[in-house]
Amino acid sequence: MSSSDNSAEAKGGSGASKPRLQSGLYVTATPIGNAKDITLRALEILRQAAIVAAEDTRVTGKLLAIHGIKAKLVSYREENAARATPAILAHLHRGEAVALVTDAGTPHVSDPGVDLVRAAHEAGIPVFAVPGPSALTAALSIAGIAAGRTLFMGFLPASASARRAALAEVKAIAAALVFFEAPHRVVETLNDMAAALGPRPAALCREITKVFEEVRRGTLDELAVAAKSDAKLQRGECVIVVAPPSGEADHPTPGDLDEVLVKALKSMRLKDASDAVAGALGLPRRKVYARALELKDDG
Repeated sequence: MSSSDNSAEAKGGSGASKPRLQSGLYVTATPIGNAKDITLRALEILRQAAIVAAEDTRVTGKLLAIHGIKAKLVSYREENAARATPAILAHLHRGEAVALVTDAGTPHVSDPGVDLVRAAHEAGIPVFAVPGPSALTAALSIAGIAAGRTLFMGFLPASASARRAALAEVKAIAAALVFFEAPHRVVETLNDMAAALGPRPAALCREITKVFEEVRRGTLDELAVAAKSDAKLQRGECVIVVAPPSGEADHPTPGDLDEVLVKALKSMRLKDASDAVAGALGLPRRKVYARALELKDDG
């Protein structure tokens, strides 16, 4: 047996009695959909923790009920983090074990958690990872997008101009890009991606591990059209995986400019389309704007 086998909570060794859970903060992943995806270790920690700090106690309460666990739930979310953190730290200072969970997936991966984790570290309190489900890795596993490097972007800004600026910043990075998106914004986000990043291969993964799980593959412009015409694709939580740029994308031709501009002008105002395409192709905005005017007049 290695020395690591003797660390926190004795790693669930067999025996007549289970060891007391070591004091500390347990950052615990919970299912992103299917309740059976929770790990055996996570279930044991949720059973033994003095309190479970949850983003939404109602959501976590349902999960615990499914697995027959009775636990003391306290609310910990972005809106009350400043007030809740000291109260949770008090439990930890008393030598108790606290489990931190989010509604789905892993805390701090586009979910609350960073403030509490940082405060625990600063107070010298042990922080343990209890890994498990994550929409990020789940989507990568089923997207069929090959990439040696991956850049996780989380949620893009809700503002159209800020969203396009964020996409322009990462267009040249030689990595697959992974985004989370809310269903009511997926159409406009895919349109902006198509304009900013070009016709890259991508996968729209929605409702991962749930009853209506679906992976739709195509180029970004094809997915944008599909999402607009198929209301089903505008439902449920979405993860968008975008392939890295091809070598040709770094040297746009006049034909590339016209093709991308025409697509952008279908869903954006002339100024916004020019800004997005100029950023995506690395071309002077004045040149792109002038060409956009010509195309609009010709159309």
